[in-house]
Amino acid sequence: MQDPGDFVTDYDISFDAMAELGWTVDTVPWRDTSIKWDDYDAVYICTPWDYPEDADLFMLVLETIDASSAHLINPLSLVKWTLAKTYLRDLEKRGAVIVPSIWFDDIDAAQMPRWFEQLGTDKVVIKPDVGANAQDTYVLCNPVSDELAAHLLRIFSRRPFFLQPFMENVQSEGEYSLFFFNGEYSHAILKTPKRGDFRTQEEHGADIQSITASQMQIDAAQAVLAFVHPQPVYVRADFVRDADDRYLLMELELIEPSLYLRTDAGAADRFARAFDQRFKILAGK
Repeated sequence: MQDPGDFVTDYDISFDAMAELGWTVDTVPWRDTSIKWDDYDAVYICTPWDYPEDADLFMLVLETIDASSAHLINPLSLVKWTLAKTYLRDLEKRGAVIVPSIWFDDIDAAQMPRWFEQLGTDKVVIKPDVGANAQDTYVLCNPVSDELAAHLLRIFSRRPFFLQPFMENVQSEGEYSLFFFNGEYSHAILKTPKRGDFRTQEEHGADIQSITASQMQIDAAQAVLAFVHPQPVYVRADFVRDADDRYLLMELELIEPSLYLRTDAGAADRFARAFDQRFKILAGK
């Protein structure tokens, strides 16, 4: 992003570890048309949290990078796949356990009462297929008020979206995020929304705690990653615990996650090594 504003970033923590491996790191805004991508050996997609505002242009920029001599990390095929949240549907078809979801190409006010019936709950979450940082994400209670319904019609008209049951543990316990570099577990955090909120981003006041992931949590993440090809250089897997103590996938972030390197003393080194190792493979070194 040109200006990260209130977003919390810590990618710079990896710079020293990258330098020890011989890398010189520049930070460049993805919208800058003056950048000559051939001048770089590799491009790491870091914090483009504004990409949903112009997803087509974002993909065009990534395709330009991919066509240059620079190696794009994570690879373009994975980025394209996860640009829209329909990748969750793909993962579920492959065998992954996700938060139950139903998908729509357009919104119809007459169908709103059925949403709750389909998911078997009186409280659902509506999210756009392409989005970040909980933008245009709403918790809906049955029945939906006329005022809110009118607002949703404006927001989601001719815009693909999906629905999920509201997971109570997001508020009472939080959302677990596990980080993997080149398929290897690195570190984990617990993101707990502020009182009365459901959003787990620190920009919205959520509390971030470093945790030691349980073997059950690691197993859940590895089970999901087994369905992802090729393996990403970096990934954040977000899970919520359901009433049956299962860890359900909320999101698999391969494009612009904060890697929360500050929460684990060895995370920056592990990221730098994974980056360097993958580059050497891509470059045939």
